[in-house]
Amino acid sequence: MYLWLIVIFAVVVADQVTKLFVVELLDRTASLDIIPGILRFTYTENTGMAFGMLGEKNQRWVFMVVSVIALVGLLIYMWKAKLQSRWANMALSLIIGGGIGNMIDRVFRSGVDMRGEKYYFVVDFIDFYALGDLWVWVFNVADACVCVGGAMMLGWCIKSMIDEYKADKKAKAAAAEGVEEDTDKQ
Repeated sequence: MYLWLIVIFAVVVADQVTKLFVVELLDRTASLDIIPGILRFTYTENTGMAFGMLGEKNQRWVFMVVSVIALVGLLIYMWKAKLQSRWANMALSLIIGGGIGNMIDRVFRSGVDMRGEKYYFVVDFIDFYALGDLWVWVFNVADACVCVGGAMMLGWCIKSMIDEYKADKKAKAAAAEGVEEDTDKQ
């Protein structure tokens, strides 16, 4: 369990350090090409959820309540279930670390809009623009970790279901074979 807490901590640190770098060093009016034609850093204040979805400024508390419930639930599940799969534990650690990283922003990062109203946001900056209008979202390290962790968890769930199906099928075949042997002996 301690290894996974270290992974969670590492994700939070990586997310916050990259955001600090972007806030302190990136020109907010221009993008910085990292790989021309593919990847650039573009400072964005995201008042919504991952990839800027549901960006209304008054939705902050909804995201925070849902995030806290999900993070606490995942931590309890991880602690109680004591999964033997490193893959599943890594997936959960990435999701939890990413969730905490963005939660820190939602609590501590704020600005004032043109009407003088305070708003809270998450710093997004990774701008993958190689696909043109097919991919238009700007994201951050926490978002990437949540998405990768979610994909890993989905893969683990599918593999677990397939393994369970195969084991059940094998047990039924063995039981049927045992019944046939008993009938043959009589």
